[in-house]
Amino acid sequence: MKIYLLNGAKEFGNSKGRLNTTLHELAKETLSKLGHETKEVIIDKGYDVQKEVQNLKWADSIIHQFPAWWMCEPWIVKKYIDEVYLASHGVLFNDDGRTRKDPSKKYGSGGLAQNKSYMLCSTWNAPLEAFTDKTQFLGIGIDGVFAHLHKAHEFCGMQKLPSFLCNDVVKNPQVERYLAEYEAHLQKVFGNA
Repeated sequence: MKIYLLNGAKEFGNSKGRLNTTLHELAKETLSKLGHETKEVIIDKGYDVQKEVQNLKWADSIIHQFPAWWMCEPWIVKKYIDEVYLASHGVLFNDDGRTRKDPSKKYGSGGLAQNKSYMLCSTWNAPLEAFTDKTQFLGIGIDGVFAHLHKAHEFCGMQKLPSFLCNDVVKNPQVERYLAEYEAHLQKVFGNA
């Protein structure tokens, strides 16, 4: 399988981006050991939009790695998606799926990437219970919080793989646990691919 790794780590404020880069490197190593071919982009170092379109075309699966800032991806990740995915017209999507005969139906069905999958891996200061307990702040779960990213990829026709998140990364960091759990997650998701 060909897997494209998008590293959305960013040094900003008190964050140096080390945990996300460490998780990105672990994914690269684990996937290679599983026999997959990988390529990567470190978004914050810059990228060529047309080269990125070709890398997305090449990939069978995409892994987005990023920290959560203010309940969403950092602006550099959103900028990458805005620039690169829009430029992928004819590669990831053809149109919005509607027809002139019935413009009110089938919006979001014009994706060309039905043979591709994607996974989100994010780091959060929020504890796990903030996502799993419906009475807490993020009680809609990680996939609910990232519904906009899931819909963007679904618009392109991609299939969602199970998300992975690291919790309490500032107040109670458990880096060795995160690494072990992420490696197990990657083996489960990509081990038989």
